[in-house]
Amino acid sequence: MAVNINTVYTTVLYILNKEQRGYITPSEFNSLAVQVQNEIFESYFPNGNQLNRQNQNNTQNDTEFFNMFKDTAYKLYPFERDASFTYNTINGGWYFNNLNLIFKIGEIISTYNGQPQNNSITQLVSKKDFDKITRSKLTAPTKKYPIAFTTQSTSNITPFSNSVLLLKVDPLPDSLNVNCVFKPTDPQWGFTPGAMGQYIYSPATSVDFELDISEQTNLITNILKYAGVVVNDATVIQVAEQEAKSVEINTKS
Repeated sequence: MAVNINTVYTTVLYILNKEQRGYITPSEFNSLAVQVQNEIFESYFPNGNQLNRQNQNNTQNDTEFFNMFKDTAYKLYPFERDASFTYNTINGGWYFNNLNLIFKIGEIISTYNGQPQNNSITQLVSKKDFDKITRSKLTAPTKKYPIAFTTQSTSNITPFSNSVLLLKVDPLPDSLNVNCVFKPTDPQWGFTPGAMGQYIYSPATSVDFELDISEQTNLITNILKYAGVVVNDATVIQVAEQEAKSVEINTKS
């Protein structure tokens, strides 16, 4: 379950206005919301590594609802999905034909048609290792054991105006399917102007946070931390930072 953008915004405004500490506009809030969502999302990866080390050392709680490594992995599920890549002849590589941004690449499956058909796990290597492996007769990749590396397109690919991520695979497969983690969609508190110039929440033009509902407190406290800078109130920053640190310590301990 995602976090409702209006719940977060109204809570932030309530806390700021409770002691007349200031006000942030929808535009300011939306900018902070994007920043904080990305920070929380990107924190899952180093946190996951830390918690995984606890698993390996047998110091991680392994009860059904209190395994923090599993909880972190669960929070990433909405962003993990398979993506079919399209081959671009001009660039000689495979790209994902969607404007959604890929954050991390997971398992790559190269499909080679024929008898028999091969659906091969493809090893992702560096460009340097790719060149070494493909030039050697002893280590040359095969349809059962293909390899790939990532690069950027040198020529524009419609509908993208900038360079995009490319996967170059050897041997060249007939199709490519990649398990990816995608970046969350930017949240947006949409509104319509009222008769008195006030902002009226518009669900139709709003985009909720894509983070799990368990992150609602984190979102509010971290947005408040930045909001303290916007309204130039050090007290807001200090209280929000203390609360955010408390939540983080409790999560990792």
